[in-house]
Amino acid sequence: MSFTQILPLAFVMIAGPQIISSFFFATSAGWAKNSLAYVAGAALSVSAFVTASYLVAAGAKSATENDHTTNRVLDSIVLVLLIVLIVRVYLTRKESEPPKWMGRLQDAGPKFAFTLGLLLLGVFPTDILTSIAVGLHVARAGDPWWQCLPFVALTLLLLGAPAIVVVLLEARARTLLPKIRDWMNDNSWVVSEVVLLFFAAITINSLAGG
Repeated sequence: MSFTQILPLAFVMIAGPQIISSFFFATSAGWAKNSLAYVAGAALSVSAFVTASYLVAAGAKSATENDHTTNRVLDSIVLVLLIVLIVRVYLTRKESEPPKWMGRLQDAGPKFAFTLGLLLLGVFPTDILTSIAVGLHVARAGDPWWQCLPFVALTLLLLGAPAIVVVLLEARARTLLPKIRDWMNDNSWVVSEVVLLFFAAITINSLAGG
């Protein structure tokens, strides 16, 4: 099943301001409502891009009689997207300082959190390209749309992880979360590169196998 191959790409989706914002919301005054609203906004964006790319690719496959050629074209597009992502992640790896606007997240409300989740997961080039790659890959494999859902679910689970830590650890989370946030901020690009290279290898193997 194709969803087992795309699941690791969820880590690419949340690397950077996306997961850092989750940490800020989890330590805000209204952390529960803010975190829920943030994840809800992200869910809308991710689902929209994944579904749109899946429908386009599935439509292309059904509109042509040469399934072999279509699959190779889709694999090639996915590989190009992955190469762009690999280069982008590497070039932006030194942007470790969070944007200044993040300092205001702890005073934000649910409406702002929802909007931010919608925008961060739907405007950032890295997230858009990753979502498109996921939809194309699932459609190329001839699998049903629902196999995109585990990827979406894992992405949202990772975004909600800081809030879950607050629920489980309560007061101790205030000390632990900033440390995890700083580590993620410094090292998430390495995890992203490993995942992207792994998925690129799968795609290259698919192309080589015809």
